[in-house]
Amino acid sequence: MSQAKPRIAVHKFASCDGCQLALLNAGEALVELAQLADIAHFAEGGWYAPGEPVDIALVEGSISAPEDAERIRAVRASARYLVTLGACATAGGVQALRNGLARAADWLGEVYASPEFIRSLPDSLPVAAYVPVDLEIHGCPVSTEQVLEAVGDLLRGAVPAPGADPVCTQCKRRNLACVLVNGGQPCLGPVTRSGCGALCPAVGRACYGCYGPAGLVNAAALARRFEALGLGGEDIAGRFLFITPAAEPFRSIGQGYRERGDG
Repeated sequence: MSQAKPRIAVHKFASCDGCQLALLNAGEALVELAQLADIAHFAEGGWYAPGEPVDIALVEGSISAPEDAERIRAVRASARYLVTLGACATAGGVQALRNGLARAADWLGEVYASPEFIRSLPDSLPVAAYVPVDLEIHGCPVSTEQVLEAVGDLLRGAVPAPGADPVCTQCKRRNLACVLVNGGQPCLGPVTRSGCGALCPAVGRACYGCYGPAGLVNAAALARRFEALGLGGEDIAGRFLFITPAAEPFRSIGQGYRERGDG
């Protein structure tokens, strides 16, 4: 970092604002962060200067419109570190459900009274599809603690190593019964990156894959397990193409089952 006080910006693209709210919900910790670094731009928090050069740019949201592609390049050029926050920025988000569907353009006419005024890219893609990304923080939304820890590491000049353990490891640490083995639910925990604290399995529900693919996973084997549970192709595709549909291997597995089209 430079000798001057570090500067941080938070930028929004196509998203629900949930990851920005996770940062705002830090409360007093956000005040402490503001003492360590100048927050140059964070429109939702009251700071507005989108073109300012910064040390760290935190980016929420996917690239879904032509102007998004132009703006993310400007954000990248203005920042030393670019950190993507959440499922939209790291894996396209739920809006990436439209990817690869021929009817995507037709939907605009069904939703908007004047679709000719809507500018939308054919696919909703993660930020890394357009510019180099220094760190990805996963989740839907992200964990407030993870964001603060990552920003703290970057302010100290260290790029955090991304976690790769699956949600199953957190279930084991919490002594939770496996909802896949014991409950017969189509749980994505074996192939999903940890970070949520096994939130859904802790209340007896299957993991939805909010944090995206973990490292070294066998998603194809899990999909076959879902078949054994009685799920058809459409249902299996719906599991993998839900929160992080543009992330591999979820994208290829889900697209393959969607093309099958059975049940």
